[in-house]
Formats: sequence, C-alpha cells, structure tokens
Amino acid sequence: MRVKFSYLLAAGLAAGIGAWMYSGTIVVGGVGDGENATPPPALRVSEAESEAFRVQVKRLAAEDRQAILEVRGRTEAEAKVAVRASTSDDVVERPAREGARVEAGDVLCVLDKGTREASVLEAKAALAQAELDHAAATQLNTKGFTAQTRVAAVQAQLDAAKARLEEAELELQRTVIRAPIGGLIESPMAEIGAQLDKGGICATVVDADPLIAIGQVSELSISKISTGMPAEVALVTGENLEGEVRYISPSADPDTRTFRIEVALPNPEGKARDGVTAVTRIPLPVERAHKISPAILTLNDAGQVGIRAIDENNTTVFYPIQVLGGEQDGMWVGGLPEEVTAITVGQEYVSDGQIVEPVYETAEVDQ
Repeated sequence: MRVKFSYLLAAGLAAGIGAWMYSGTIVVGGVGDGENATPPPALRVSEAESEAFRVQVKRLAAEDRQAILEVRGRTEAEAKVAVRASTSDDVVERPAREGARVEAGDVLCVLDKGTREASVLEAKAALAQAELDHAAATQLNTKGFTAQTRVAAVQAQLDAAKARLEEAELELQRTVIRAPIGGLIESPMAEIGAQLDKGGICATVVDADPLIAIGQVSELSISKISTGMPAEVALVTGENLEGEVRYISPSADPDTRTFRIEVALPNPEGKARDGVTAVTRIPLPVERAHKISPAILTLNDAGQVGIRAIDENNTTVFYPIQVLGGEQDGMWVGGLPEEVTAITVGQEYVSDGQIVEPVYETAEVDQ
C-alpha cells in the first residue's frame, strides 16, 4: 500500500512539471520574461555606460599674483679691514679708540720711530754728496779731463743714494699706521706699549654703510630675480631696512646647488650691525595664476600632477600644473588656461576624454 502511494506522488509531480513547462513561463537563474524581468548582465552594463557620470565642477579664473621670494641669511659689512703694521716696534700712541668712527687716512697707531729719523738724515747727506760728485764728474767730462766711465759710475752712486733715502723715508712713514677706509673701529686694538711685529694688527675697521644682506637662493628660483630689484630686509634685532639686489652669483655652490645674492642696504647711522640674522623679501614680477584647493589635484596615467576639467562639450580633459606657492586658503598653480571648469568632486572616477554630466557648485548656481 505504501509503495502504491509513492508511485501516485511521483506521477502527480511529473504531471505538474509537464503542465508548467507547457505554459511557457520559464525562469532561469532569476531571469524571466515580461516587463518586470531582470535584464541580462551585458545589457545592464550597456545601459550604465549610456548614462553620463555626474561630477561636481567649479569655474576657475586666473588672477594677478604678486609672489614674494623669501631668503634667509645674515648681514655683512661692506668692508672689514684688519689694519696691519708694515714694520716692527712698540706702540707709543693710539689716537683712535674702539667703537669710534674714523675716516680714511686717520691715524690709528703710532710706533716708536727709533733710529729711523737718523737713517733719513744719513740718507739725505749721502744723496747730497752723490749729487756733488755727479756734478763734478759731468763738468770734468765736458772739458775732457775725465772719462765717460767715471761719469757713469757717479751716476750709479747718485741713483743708489736716492733709493736709500726713499727707503729710509718710507720706513719712517710706516711707524704711523692709518685707516685705509672710513668706518667704525672694532675691538680689540693694540695697546700702548705693546710690541707690534710686521703683520701684527693695530685695529680692525668696519664699514657698514651700505650694509649687505646675503643669502642663498635655490636654482629653481634664481631665474626670477635680477640686479636692481627692490627688497625689504627684516633683522632679528628689530630693524627693517629697504634696499636693492646688487649682486647675483654667476655659479651655484657645488654642495647646496644654491646661488649667493647680496642686497645693499643704506645704513648711514650704523644702527644695523654686521653678522645679524636677516630675512630678505623680494617682490617678484606679477604673473597670472590660479588659486585652487589641493583636494582637487589628481594624477594622470603618466604620473603627472594636475587637475581634471571639462570642455565646452562636457568632455573631461587633464591639465598638468606647476605649483607656484601656497597660502592658508589654497595653493597657487600655473599651467592652466585663463578660464577653466575644474572637476572638484569625482575626478578620480573618470578618465580623460569621457563625457560627464557636470553639476556646478551651489555658490555658482545661486549666482
């Protein structure tokens, strides 16, 4: 009896399946017919590609940008000369004092003259005798009483006497040491009574007018500056001075690949000092640039940094950019057209040459 029931159940199921298949309503893997049927995968991809991808965009316009090149360095005196003795002896006078201002030619130190004055007198006497001998020999030669060789010999003695006198007078002058330039005397100076050997320093004179602000400029920025450009210099001591670029090194430092520049600063009263930390700011020529948010930057397939934008046909295009500088509210870049419609949201999900549906930022829509 149980066996017959199984046969009857199987026969019923077979009949039901046959009737369902005969009706023609077949669903395979969740796909059926009719208007509510799910389309196949290939059809779904095709439909998705036919719909433009929506991106958020913003119009950007170039602006005039006044960039400031900031160079850190220090101040340096126009000239700093260690005035050295040209002879040896004791210091007997020192008319100048540390910190005093002197002019070129002022006496700094006086050395003991010793026997130098006597040497000058002796040389003068020798010269006078040589002149007499030369005059007598010349007169005798004209009368035929002496040979020409005698005249030549006394002429040589005369020349030697003149040279000895000149050397004696120069040695006497060397005892008075004078300032070669105008400026302030830097401490220390040679003390009275001190022995100064030849080459010893009597005093150091510092000429700080003009004062020079020096610094190093990178090879990426050196082409932007030229001699004669105005500059502002802020010293760590509080002074603010104005001057102009007077020197740009023609070659880079081989270790740092930077170029030395010098800015001349008028300093007639000497308030600004040598060797002080300084920050030099040089206004660069005005250039056209765009200020953007760093968030819209992207990379193309070649690894270039830039932005994606759309053209008049809503087709995406990539523009490489050059970073010019940064501020708190954005960054300045170059390399873009005068006006450009940049993609601000969605730039990472589209490729170059793709047609998109732009959605302008709310601020632009309200305008």
